[in-house]
Amino acid sequence: MNMRLVTAAAVLVSAAVHLYLWFDVFSGQAVVGPAFLLNAAGGLVIAVLLVRWQHWLPALLAVGFGFSTLGAFVVAATVGLFGVHEHWIGWPVWTAAVSEVVAIVGGAVLLARAVPADSRRQLQDPSATRRADLH
Repeated sequence: MNMRLVTAAAVLVSAAVHLYLWFDVFSGQAVVGPAFLLNAAGGLVIAVLLVRWQHWLPALLAVGFGFSTLGAFVVAATVGLFGVHEHWIGWPVWTAAVSEVVAIVGGAVLLARAVPADSRRQLQDPSATRRADLH
């Protein structure tokens, strides 16, 4: 449960930063503004799901949330995204980036734990099951 809480907190921090940035900077942007609001709402939903639903799907959502959010920022910081050209400067950027990396790693750990041990063994060596069936 601790990893679920850490991952949920990381997703929630990223969502809160995006909500703050929507109020502070992006509320008037045509495409990026609504995307920041959707990010905040989606992050809240994913954080609640991580804590309340003991299933692999919220972990997968956390990984996807982290990758897509961090990926969108990297695109905005390199070539620009819908007219927005960002920089790796300021506490909101670094707070969100770190929290998104934590969400990715935490979600991946939760996903790895969700796969049963027998399935893990079969994924590592698919022929092991066939060999065991022959004996």
